[in-house]
Amino acid sequence: MDEKLIFTDEEKTQIFTLLKELCSLLGSSLHEGDEEKIRGELMKSLNSDCIQRDVFGLNPVLQSLHTAIIAVEEEGLKRDGALAILLYNSVINGLDDLSLIQEQFGESVGTIIHGLVRIQELYKKNPVIESENFRNLLLSFAEDMRVILIMIADRVNLLRQIRDTENEEAKRQVSEEASYLYAPLAHKLGLYKLKSELEDLSLKYLEHDAYYLIKEKLNATKKSRDAYIEKFIKPIDEKLREAGFSYHMKGRTKSIHSIWQKMKKQKCGFEGIYDLFAIRIILEPTTDNPTRTQEVSMCWQVFAIITNMYQGNPKRLRDWLTVPKSNGYESLHITVLGPENKWVEVQIRTKRMDEVAERGLAAHWRYKGVKSGEGGLDDWLNSIRSALENNVNSMQMIDEFKMDLYEDEVYVFTPKGDLLKFPKGATVLDFAYHIHSRVGNQCTGARINNKVVTFRHQLQSGDQVEVMTSNNQTPKQDWINVVKTSRAKSKIRLALKDIQVKQGAMAKEMLERRLKNRKIEIEESVINHLIKKLGIKETREFYKQLAEGTLDMNSVIERYVEVQQHDNGTAPTLPVQSADEFVYEHPDEEMTYGSDDVIIIDKNLKGVDFQLAKCCHPIYGDNVFGFVTINGGIKIHRINCPNAPELRKRFGYRIVRAKWSGKGQVQYSTTLRIIGNDDIGIVNNITSIISKEEKIVMRSINIDSHDGLFSGNLVVNIEDTSKLDALIKKLRTVKGVKQVVRL
Repeated sequence: MDEKLIFTDEEKTQIFTLLKELCSLLGSSLHEGDEEKIRGELMKSLNSDCIQRDVFGLNPVLQSLHTAIIAVEEEGLKRDGALAILLYNSVINGLDDLSLIQEQFGESVGTIIHGLVRIQELYKKNPVIESENFRNLLLSFAEDMRVILIMIADRVNLLRQIRDTENEEAKRQVSEEASYLYAPLAHKLGLYKLKSELEDLSLKYLEHDAYYLIKEKLNATKKSRDAYIEKFIKPIDEKLREAGFSYHMKGRTKSIHSIWQKMKKQKCGFEGIYDLFAIRIILEPTTDNPTRTQEVSMCWQVFAIITNMYQGNPKRLRDWLTVPKSNGYESLHITVLGPENKWVEVQIRTKRMDEVAERGLAAHWRYKGVKSGEGGLDDWLNSIRSALENNVNSMQMIDEFKMDLYEDEVYVFTPKGDLLKFPKGATVLDFAYHIHSRVGNQCTGARINNKVVTFRHQLQSGDQVEVMTSNNQTPKQDWINVVKTSRAKSKIRLALKDIQVKQGAMAKEMLERRLKNRKIEIEESVINHLIKKLGIKETREFYKQLAEGTLDMNSVIERYVEVQQHDNGTAPTLPVQSADEFVYEHPDEEMTYGSDDVIIIDKNLKGVDFQLAKCCHPIYGDNVFGFVTINGGIKIHRINCPNAPELRKRFGYRIVRAKWSGKGQVQYSTTLRIIGNDDIGIVNNITSIISKEEKIVMRSINIDSHDGLFSGNLVVNIEDTSKLDALIKKLRTVKGVKQVVRL
């Protein structure tokens, strides 16, 4: 409705009548001049052309006054909360600026209005409100607890006003929200009267027939039901006084909503509900510090008195004295047949037990079936509840209860309004992987609140996140450092493993095709032998290096042919060669770089994704270069690596400078090739030298002997090139050793 709201004469009269009532309720908490200022604000609203009726046709100015009265009478709100309710409409309709409100009425009023505005912005995101996450986000957005109290009061008032509305869909929506959001919050805050009213009114609008069926079945007004409780209590009161007990009793009748819930849970009709009436007997021990045994004994004595007067139902006995509930709840419940053959539930407990039930760590709320488990949230709400009960005429304590519970959590929306919870520091990538693995794997960024951000962007509470994907995107190793949740980390690792498997399969297929093209027979045993010769432990790692380009395909094929010929005995026979004549040739070539960037190699550095290449095993002190792999990581190779020429030729643009830093105590693995005459005891002499060296560890030795010569690979862990050079010199002094070179 776009036209100006026309205030009727009746509405104008109501407005100022309600304002007078509100000011009377607020009394001395109002500051001097407040009433005149508020009248001026209301007159501004009356003459405004921008205030409109809501979807139910209700006048928002009148509604704010009704809500303010409920908040003051039922919740104990004082000046700041009441003024915030009245001024909220002026702010959202542009009649007043929030800074001006703070200047005229105080910062606290402005803070509450700001919280109310944020809540309304939250609703505009079309959230799935019935989720537990929304309740938590609602509380974190409120900042000031009075905002939540105002929201509860507003919903109570709205449900009272919409009885005759024709907008059934809007009525259903606000009733559902009252049932699964505001009623549980009111219960947690100890606002039992408002909680029951919210539940009953929402049931009335959502399940009209059930509500009126139960109402008619009760067949009595609240006054007559209270009279029955008095009738039931009177003889019990006399007997307990005769027995010398000090106590007080609370009588109540179950709400219509509570009865309906029991009917549904027990799958029975109205007549099957035993405990339509209930009383609670709270015993006050005569001694200052009674033992628990004494307290339990008192409860059972009262139990005996009651069951002697009224017939008990043994099937409905609930003994939480002998074995208390896991949440600490202690009480004795019995259902007895009272006057007029009506069943009444009696709860018997001591004052201490009642305190635990009412103010323990959400014990009473769990007993009532309200979900708990938010840790600090329940403690915080419990503190608010105690302040409301014990200090209802002064809301100054509420000022201290600012929201500081969610510093470790953020709540964000999906485009459809679903609300998800993440740890603080979680990124868009965490969100994407929460939605689906494929969405995460293809995530390139997101649109948050209509602003495009990268997938590294950290989420903030209230964000509405729309993930952007690309079919060309694939997970990278460094993504693991981007995400915060273990769920995302595990999905990234799984995706990377799948990519490696696929790349390995492609590399295997390519190798087999190249061998087939050259009419070379493919033998699995030869491939396994070749992998062993290359010093690679696993077949998967061999194909991974082929896929990454760490191993050159042509070099591998040549080595394959050599191994195959040797295994099949078809290698060309060469004259017996003396070890003295053997020369290990591996000329160094000048290296060119595709980038001026320099990779610093230091085991203690974090955030630098590099690995030492397994084809040449570089160690501290070697001249090295970096090779950027297809997965974004960097492999460090020696300048004289056997694969260096091919890498330089085919992928020169992916080669970067590298240098060592931070020698420390790190040991590197390296392989030595030893050639000599096949003499007895030579292996023992070689290993003896290594065992005497400090900080050198021999990992393996593999010796082959043929034609009077031996050759073998020796793998050692060593700190740097200087120690390696010294070791090589000593090995060359061993009798029979003709040549020691590093592979």
